[in-house]
Parts: sequence; C-alpha cells; structure tokens
Amino acid sequence: MSYRKTLKLICGFAGGSAVLVFAAASADSRGYFGERRGDLASRWSRFAVLQAAQPAWTPASHTPAPTGHSWDFNWDKRDPSALSNGKKKETATEDPSSEQDNGKPKATRNILLIRHSQYNLSGASDKERILTPLGREQAEFTGKRLAELGLKYDVLIHSSMARATETAHIISKHLPGVELLSCDLLREGAPIEPVPPVTHWKPDAVQYHEDGARIEAAFRRYIHRADPKQKEDSYEIIVCHANVIRYFVCSFPPEGWLRIGLNNGSITWLTIRPSGRVALRTLGDAGFMPPDKLTRT
Repeated sequence: MSYRKTLKLICGFAGGSAVLVFAAASADSRGYFGERRGDLASRWSRFAVLQAAQPAWTPASHTPAPTGHSWDFNWDKRDPSALSNGKKKETATEDPSSEQDNGKPKATRNILLIRHSQYNLSGASDKERILTPLGREQAEFTGKRLAELGLKYDVLIHSSMARATETAHIISKHLPGVELLSCDLLREGAPIEPVPPVTHWKPDAVQYHEDGARIEAAFRRYIHRADPKQKEDSYEIIVCHANVIRYFVCSFPPEGWLRIGLNNGSITWLTIRPSGRVALRTLGDAGFMPPDKLTRT
C-alpha cells in the first residue's frame, strides 16, 4: 500500500485533526510534498496551512465559558453590606448571606416596562406624533390587561414625549387611584451604538454621547433594589420607548441567563435573517392567556 493511501486510510478512521497534522508533518519530513528535507521555511508553511484548515473546536471550548466578571452584588450601589453612613465597610467583600439583617431590604420591586402604542410617524414634531386610532385601541387593551392582573400598582411613570404620555393616560383610566408621573429621562434616544450596525438609522456620535448618559441616568434612577424602609412589595409601571426598554433589559451579561423568567406555554420568537442579523421578537409572551392561568413552574 502506498504512503498516500495509508495516510488517507488513517485520516478516514481517526477523523481527528491531530492525526492529520501528525501524518502531514511526517510526510513533509520525508519529502512527500516535494520539498527538500532542509527546506524548513517551506515545510512550516505547509504545516501552517494544514493547521489553519482544522476547526477551532477543542474539548475545552465545547462548553461556553463566562465572558464577564463575577457578579457584583453592589451593582446598584445600594448593598447595605457595603454602606455605613455613606462609607464603605471593610467587610464589603464578604458573602452577602452573612450580612446582618439590620437595614437589609425586605421588599421586592416589580417594574413593568410598557412601550407606547402606535403613533403618527409622519409628524414633524413630537407634539404631532400622537397615537393613531389603532394606537389608542392598543393602549386600551394594555390598560385592561394591567387591571386584570389584579396587582396593587404604586405609580405609573411615563416619558414626557407625546406618544408615551398619551399611552399612559389611556392606561391610567383602567387603574384609578394610581399616581401618574412624567419624566424627561425616559424620552426616546440612542443609548449606545448597536452591534452589528444598521443602515437605516445612524445617529451622530454626539447623540449617542448625550442620549446614552441620559438613558443610563434613567436606568440608575428606576432600576435598583428596594429601599430598606420599604416594607411591602411594590408594583411600578413605566411607559416609555423601545430603545429605552431594550437598554434596560440588556444591561446584564450572558451569565444572567438564569435571571430570565418564562411562563409555562409562553412564546419566545427569534428571527435570524439571511445576513446573519438576529432579533428577539418576543420574550416569554403569555399575554394571550387569562391572568388566572399564568404559571411559571
């Protein structure tokens, strides 16, 4: 049997890149690739080509490795174990489970992020970008849904832009007694340059610089743990915009996968375009179920 047939047979049985590289190196040293035995430059060139042709997979890379830093229990700068009259304690790095109960938050904050309804895209200014008839109908459905959930809402905060304000006012009709507040920080904007980039929307760098700081400020104002003085769980509604909600939701690393809750029978819709662009259309959508049928077991 010739050497080339033997090499082919070995690679066919082994199927491994290590065997292929070893055999290729052996063949190269014997001159089967046509070079002289002393031609080291050519030999390593062939060897590099063979290495580049092999997949990058290794047993170690089969399991995804964490990409970020270890979890920061003081991400919102409100961890009682790290604070003492405004000063950092020496024991701030200890296991949070060992901290004293004094001053520790006991209540849970529930934040419901609502995107404004459909609006008039042809409006020249914000005041003209009011809800369409369909948009007003959408807001009615959202208000009814929130009311049907039977939760005790503490506040309804909305962006000061016309479409979010109108959406919030329609929703509030279904939630009598819930305080209604407006906030400029929640206005739509460009929080951070997207990856991959898009061609239909290209804000100037200064817009990212200004909007990003503002939306980050909104995140810090509204997305945090309860104050230690809060005794009962709270339910807050925030009516704002798609970019703001996207930024709020994406403010955690891939290691946060276990922090995503999914209702039984819910629908998560992922699209992957021919270009490779990926979009999350819905995440755990269960709005088609009656509130008393919702479970998460």
